[in-house]
Amino acid sequence: MTDVLDLQDVRIVRGTTTILDGLSWTVREGERWVVLGRNGAGKTTLLQIASGRMHPTGGTADILGERMGRVDVFELRPRIGLSSAALAEHIPSGELVRDVVVTAAYGVTGRWREQYEDLDEARASDLLTVFGVDHLARRYFGTLSEGERKRVQIARALMSDPELLLLDEPAAGLDLGGREELVGALAELARDPRSPVLVLVTHHVEEIPPGFTHVLLLRQGHVEAAGPLEEVLTAEHLSTTFGLELELDRHGDRWSARAVPSTVRTGAH
Repeated sequence: MTDVLDLQDVRIVRGTTTILDGLSWTVREGERWVVLGRNGAGKTTLLQIASGRMHPTGGTADILGERMGRVDVFELRPRIGLSSAALAEHIPSGELVRDVVVTAAYGVTGRWREQYEDLDEARASDLLTVFGVDHLARRYFGTLSEGERKRVQIARALMSDPELLLLDEPAAGLDLGGREELVGALAELARDPRSPVLVLVTHHVEEIPPGFTHVLLLRQGHVEAAGPLEEVLTAEHLSTTFGLELELDRHGDRWSARAVPSTVRTGAH
């Protein structure tokens, strides 16, 4: 299989702070990865590198066969779909939902005077339908609920038919219903062989959609463990990653985790 992402000994240093230190990670065609770790572990920074929006301080980052530092990032980025809170901040609140999605064909936010082909308009409409928000096409983005915004953002990220789709905490801020709707939509995407390679960043194992195949556990800028989900997602690895003794349970094709009660930790009865 072809390497979609190949990061070797990557370091990110800002001032006196090392955010990522000696990180190596390979993602191949057909894989669906979830990235887990505490706040400050380096997850969002990792996605910034994977999306071609940040150069490593040290090491090498190959993205879709192109090496950062040797490639025109403006040609690389349209091949990568990205949904993140930082990107959402650039979407005008008064933009029509259909335009939020279709403008990704030009890699811009905010429709101006550019012209779109009928095929672009049809694709935007189809993507809104896939994520269950087609009825919102003529609503303004700023009037949507958080859950509706998240689904519109993912539809936008898929507009350019990317080879790699990066989702940075797509369920953050959602209520239980919104989270479950989103997880269901992402599960359908993960199971579709026509979908791009997926990388999902989250804090919670409950947000891992069925169909995801691999997990990367980050701790303080280092890889704690990485590999097939069935092998790597264990209570031991998770406890080390989060610095807290955790119990991990599986419910069919979903997961849940919680702290071990103090009576269990101490062996008391």
